[in-house]
Amino acid sequence: MSELADEYRLEYFEEEGFERKECPSCGAHFWTRDHDRETCGEPPCAEYGFIENPGFDEEYSLTEMREVFLSYFEDNDHERIEPYPVAANRWRDDVLLTQASIYDFQPLVTSGETPPPANPLTVSQPCIRMQDIDNVGKTGRHTMAFEMMAHHAFNTREDIPEDKYAYHGEVYWKDRTVELCDGLLQELGADISEVTYIEDPWVGGGNAGPAIEVIYRGLEIATLVFMCMEQDPEGEYELKDGNRYSYMDTYIVDTGYGLERWTWMSQGTATVYEAIYPEMIDFLKDNAGLSYTDEETEIVSRAARLSGQLDIDDVDDVEAARGEIAAEIGVSVDELRDLVEPLEDIYAIADHCRTLAYMLGDGIVPSNVGTGYLARMVLRRTKRLCDNAGVDAPLDELVDMQAQRLEYENRDTIRDIVRTEVEKYRETLERGGRRVETLAEEYAKKGEPIPIEELIELYDSHGIQPDMVEEIAEEAGAEIDVPDDFYSLVAQRHDTPEAVEAADEDEEDRFEDLPETEKLYYDDQQRTQFEAVVLDVFEREEGYDVVLDQTMFYPEGGGQPADTGTLSTDDTAAEVTDVQIEDGVILHRADENPGKGEFVNGQIDGGRRRQLMRHHTATHIVIHAARQVLGEHIRQAGAQKGVDSSRIDVRHYDRISRADVKEIESLANELVMDNTQVSQDWPDRHDAEAEHGFDLYQGGIPPGEQIRLIQVADDIQACGGTHVARTGDIGSIKILNTERVQDGVERITFAAGEAAIESTQVKEDALYEAAEILDVSPEDVPETAERFFEEWKARGKEIEDLTEQLAAARAGGGGGGEEVDVGDRTAVVDRIDADMDELRATANALVEEGKIAVLGSGQSGAQFVVAVPDDSDVNAGEVVGELAGRVGGGGGGPPDFAQGGGPNVEDLDAALEDAPDVLRQIQDA
Repeated sequence: MSELADEYRLEYFEEEGFERKECPSCGAHFWTRDHDRETCGEPPCAEYGFIENPGFDEEYSLTEMREVFLSYFEDNDHERIEPYPVAANRWRDDVLLTQASIYDFQPLVTSGETPPPANPLTVSQPCIRMQDIDNVGKTGRHTMAFEMMAHHAFNTREDIPEDKYAYHGEVYWKDRTVELCDGLLQELGADISEVTYIEDPWVGGGNAGPAIEVIYRGLEIATLVFMCMEQDPEGEYELKDGNRYSYMDTYIVDTGYGLERWTWMSQGTATVYEAIYPEMIDFLKDNAGLSYTDEETEIVSRAARLSGQLDIDDVDDVEAARGEIAAEIGVSVDELRDLVEPLEDIYAIADHCRTLAYMLGDGIVPSNVGTGYLARMVLRRTKRLCDNAGVDAPLDELVDMQAQRLEYENRDTIRDIVRTEVEKYRETLERGGRRVETLAEEYAKKGEPIPIEELIELYDSHGIQPDMVEEIAEEAGAEIDVPDDFYSLVAQRHDTPEAVEAADEDEEDRFEDLPETEKLYYDDQQRTQFEAVVLDVFEREEGYDVVLDQTMFYPEGGGQPADTGTLSTDDTAAEVTDVQIEDGVILHRADENPGKGEFVNGQIDGGRRRQLMRHHTATHIVIHAARQVLGEHIRQAGAQKGVDSSRIDVRHYDRISRADVKEIESLANELVMDNTQVSQDWPDRHDAEAEHGFDLYQGGIPPGEQIRLIQVADDIQACGGTHVARTGDIGSIKILNTERVQDGVERITFAAGEAAIESTQVKEDALYEAAEILDVSPEDVPETAERFFEEWKARGKEIEDLTEQLAAARAGGGGGGEEVDVGDRTAVVDRIDADMDELRATANALVEEGKIAVLGSGQSGAQFVVAVPDDSDVNAGEVVGELAGRVGGGGGGPPDFAQGGGPNVEDLDAALEDAPDVLRQIQDA
């Protein structure tokens, strides 16, 4: 019996006459109303039993099934809430993509720090699970993009003080959760005697609890998770991940009902894909020219019933499992593969296009990191699948079909992004293909297969799909073994942000007894002087950390540097050079100890604060203007405010042009000149998210039930920084530069206020200086510079032509060089004290006449150039190496042309005298 066996003994199971059984095939424990049932009912212990035998009374589309679910739970006292974006890093900093509905409420709600938007609630949440990418198309049921219909209840134990968490008491727990699931199935006309409830404890992210998989006719249609435990080294329960757990104060109903699977169950189609986007599947099959005879259709249909056995999470070898399916339906594995693989590609294309529509529709921009990398990975795999399947419809049109179905309003931007990425992919393949050939030849010579690490690196660096590597490797005679979960392995490299190092425990302990510092800078951001009491002083290696009861000093955060200034008493004036915040306690890093318990007068550097305020508010204005010019997909990827200038990084799929810069700058300054009020507000987090969406969190995700919003005209962001009172206080905004800092991220550097004037003057000074040198007016500098440049290029070409003519004349005119016979060739040995360009030109002219050239120059050290005709048996590189050695240096090159030299100019003539003997020795060798 499992560690949590008692957790599954529900009153509801007893009242309904359920029996607990153990599956003889997989060993799982399950509950069933059917006392004659033997297996748990889930593949591979059973096959799909609903294909051509729908499990509900009526057929439903995705839209209809979603509404049935949400309405059912509304009728059962749940409040419907709107879904969150698929980019979970818009409100969380520990994950990238939304993989389950519970992600919407982590970490603040599940920890009890903030209340849920409703309790209980129901939602249909779009999700993306990259780990399922290799199963898509094969199992008939896996989709990388899906909607998790869910209902949640957030509870705390009754003996917990009411004010400890943001919610209190029990809404409902396990019995009611299973009862609600049964009720929905009955409402849809399911035969609930066929439903099994499999025990499968859940663990993840440091939490755990009993969980139940709901299986109907071979398909898992829901998972009911009862999150009630947390990781604890001293915990009573050891669960399947090997860690120990104990019960938490909070306990949460976390359910997931797959919208696509419920829709599929209602229709009984061969796979889930025909049920959820039939029009697109028909289009893709027609475009690829896929058609089947009645006999072939029957084989495909029979294989579909068994395709649940191809789950890479359950089988070690997908192809071996396919062989077992082929044997069971009486066809060869090759025949089955030829029939189903093109269909699998079609299914995956449809699914991946939906995934891309979600990603790009929610503002993810393809890049080399984070969510952008995952979007690019899906896009490139989709393009390769289209090529394999013979689908020639443009990829942007295919993604747009799904974007239209999902009712995204930024479809033009989505198509533009896809087109741009496809072109980048073509360029990448051209560069990467040569790398694959070299790698394949290398491992073919070793007689070793190309390692999986090399395959992943090829994909990571060049976007080369494994089947393409396989083709090239086969031509080179190298072996390759692509794992079934290749794309899952790639995604694992990028599916979570880098972990932030935990603060040192000793550092945290010292603040335990200190109250949070009162932040006066939010009350009056223009004020620069205040009084406070020193609560504590901590000595550092250099200086002191001073903790006050209240402060006007802004601590570093949100890309804004800390304030500087002084803390003064009657006896001490401490210089504050940095300010940090830890667990709500603000630390003033000072060069003197003002004394614990002392009253201090705080004085902030007002000029610095004003410039930082201007730049911080200007940051909001610049990104707002950039979104208007470049598109609604523009989101902040990082920012740093400064005194002299600031920068903001934005996610964008193209370069920012000079015309874009001028338009952004004009819009930004229009807002400055409007002298709009900059307001701050502290609304409830859920109210703010509901009204403004998750674009609020451009600069990070603040904690707490209330969040601080800064509004500048139509731009509203959650922000903890200091700001000017009105936009006119900024003065002006000047964009100094734009650059690509990484693929998919553009940096805009700008200056505001006094810094904007100074930066403009610096550029003007440079322009006036150039005008003075060119002896023209500033307005004429560009035209004059272009004319001078063209004249310079023309003179350079003229010099080059004259050099070649001189070299040809010298070569043809007999010159002063010595001519010697080397085999059946004539070699010219000569000293020409000219630069290397002239030496090379003369050597080439001699070779064109069929002669070997051995030329030396003493103009800059002792230098040699040796050139030989193509059919000569003299190796130029060896000759140069020998001659350069005689002047104290070295050199070499390919057999037909080489150069080198050394420092000993006095030995140059002697080396040239020896050149005929060197030529003959090398020829004879």
